Amino acid sequence: MSVIVQKYGGTSVGSIERIRAVAARVYRAKQAGHDVVVVVSAMAGETDRLLGLAHEVSALPDTRELDMLLATGEMVSIALLAIALKEAGCEAASFTGTQGGIVTDEVHSRARIKQITPTRLQHALHRGIVPVVAGFQGMNETQDFTTLGRGGSDLSAVALAAALQADVCEIYTDVDGVYSADPNIVPDARRLARVSYDEMLELARLGAKVLQARSVLFAKKYEVPVVVKSSLVENSEGTLITNPDQDMEQVVVAGVAVDKNQAKITLTRLPDRPGIAAKLFGEIARANLVVDMIIQNASEGGLTDISFTVPRTEAEQALQFAQKTLSDLEAEEATLQTGIAKVSIVGVGMQSHSGVASRMFEALAAENINILMISTSEIKVSCIIQDRYAELALRTLHDAFELGERP
Repeated sequence: MSVIVQKYGGTSVGSIERIRAVAARVYRAKQAGHDVVVVVSAMAGETDRLLGLAHEVSALPDTRELDMLLATGEMVSIALLAIALKEAGCEAASFTGTQGGIVTDEVHSRARIKQITPTRLQHALHRGIVPVVAGFQGMNETQDFTTLGRGGSDLSAVALAAALQADVCEIYTDVDGVYSADPNIVPDARRLARVSYDEMLELARLGAKVLQARSVLFAKKYEVPVVVKSSLVENSEGTLITNPDQDMEQVVVAGVAVDKNQAKITLTRLPDRPGIAAKLFGEIARANLVVDMIIQNASEGGLTDISFTVPRTEAEQALQFAQKTLSDLEAEEATLQTGIAKVSIVGVGMQSHSGVASRMFEALAAENINILMISTSEIKVSCIIQDRYAELALRTLHDAFELGERP
């Protein structure tokens, strides 16, 4: 008997009507002969509502207490879905992330999974019960609730699929798969039937909001087949995320993405000597801040400038840490620029095709879009641009690489 892990996002369980629809879908899978484990998010808007309450009480809520608060959102969802499944005639039981055996490190609000011991879930499956597990949460070794960061329910689902050796992890959301670009910005964006783990990882990191990047990394590590489907459309074909095959590698660019959650910090006139970058980024790393692109200008008179990008939501905190290091680094000043965005092209075919980057730069230049920073890897090229050009850049690159719907 095959094991399927199904994950439903906040939109999919955003009302009692939709919860009943999810229950019906889960029950059909159970009746088809599958062992089903369900992972759910909090109802749409609930996490933001709880965050709002916390920030009404405190401008900077304690992260341990914040995790305790946010974990309640998923508890509502799992209980309601378990009730709906029982009402439909399907044996079910709800489990918190802790009861599901998810153990994390000590970092609140952005915890990482250390191990999963899904003993209770396995016992439930053995008795013919559908376990309904709270996504986004786990427990650290001191038995405190922890949360896995935005999109953490995706990670919960993939990690449980790996631990249970599931045949597939189905991610149900409000879109019917992964597209060549955001269809809300690019009307002729095309649904991709298959995407490699590496392509999906880059797209997720670069602004595509279909899957959390950490969940894709986990899926790749444990070779968990992941299918992204719509919970709002019956018989959605979706997109399979798996290892690349020869046909996938023939496609030069699979998709384009844009991320407006970007900010750039620049430190000017630093001494150009060994250890300066290590000291700066060591301080930022100790604050658990994520740095993306880094550029160091050519040295003039023994002095240089260093620029780096961080998520805009963490920009002020990163700037504060940069400013604290000014005297130690003997730098002149630290400045923050927020009106930027990152536009990227992604495709495993770039590894075997030349001229991809130049084609991207030419397309942007034709629209008079200036490039502020560039970052590359084997399968992606990213450019920092002014954010007012973000959507134009996305459509321009989508057309330049002929990614639209094909007749």
